[in-house]
Amino acid sequence: MFIDSHCHLDRLDLARHDHSLANLIHCAGEAGVDEMLCVAIDLNQFDEMYSKIEPFSNVYASAGIHPCNTAECPFDEQRLRAAASRPKIIALGETGLDYHYSAELAEQQRENFIGHLKLGSELGLPVIVHTRDAREDTLEIIGHHADPKTAGVLHCFTESLEMAQAALELNFYISFSGIITFKSAEELRDVVRALPLEKMLIETDSPYLAPVPYRGKQNEPTYVPLVAQCIADLKGVSVEQVAEVTRENFYRLFNKARPA
Repeated sequence: MFIDSHCHLDRLDLARHDHSLANLIHCAGEAGVDEMLCVAIDLNQFDEMYSKIEPFSNVYASAGIHPCNTAECPFDEQRLRAAASRPKIIALGETGLDYHYSAELAEQQRENFIGHLKLGSELGLPVIVHTRDAREDTLEIIGHHADPKTAGVLHCFTESLEMAQAALELNFYISFSGIITFKSAEELRDVVRALPLEKMLIETDSPYLAPVPYRGKQNEPTYVPLVAQCIADLKGVSVEQVAEVTRENFYRLFNKARPA
């Protein structure tokens, strides 16, 4: 029913699931979350991540370098190209710009970001974008270097409505996480109200940013229905409709995941 469009399964503490990723995925399935995208942040750890999710037919993966990891893992087109050739890869990223935590790496981040977008265009893969305190540069780079046919998604969106609308014009999707359930996130909920459901994805970004009532605890794909319910309440539609539309959006963007 639900797809968690962005999670980091390799970074979860599996203790409450008897140290078994299979158990966690089963638990998510019981909550109605039957597919998920495990997102890479570091090519140095890509092989380990991929080996963990490879046995699961309902888990897809991406290949990429997070902007905050560019110092220890600089952009390397050949390594990224090789990682992207693996069968379960449906996207590149996450990449992007983070001037909040790693402003000193701004130039490296921009080179990394542009490299992902150019390769994504060549390979026909959408790009998963992280952006924080870098609105103008993010929009400028995707405007100049993203392929509108493959485009991508601004994940775990926390920026302005104006930025979201500008990204939509570039054929990007907007993904919302458990942050929209936080008491302090009323401005972000206004963004949800304003945007068309047909351009939204839902995610956990687990193990981070667990939604209310689990805020402060480890996040898991099991909780993505809470994000969907919040969107449903804000849009005045059923949670089933949110699940259906965001699922179709996921397949439209990440078309390698679409069932045959």
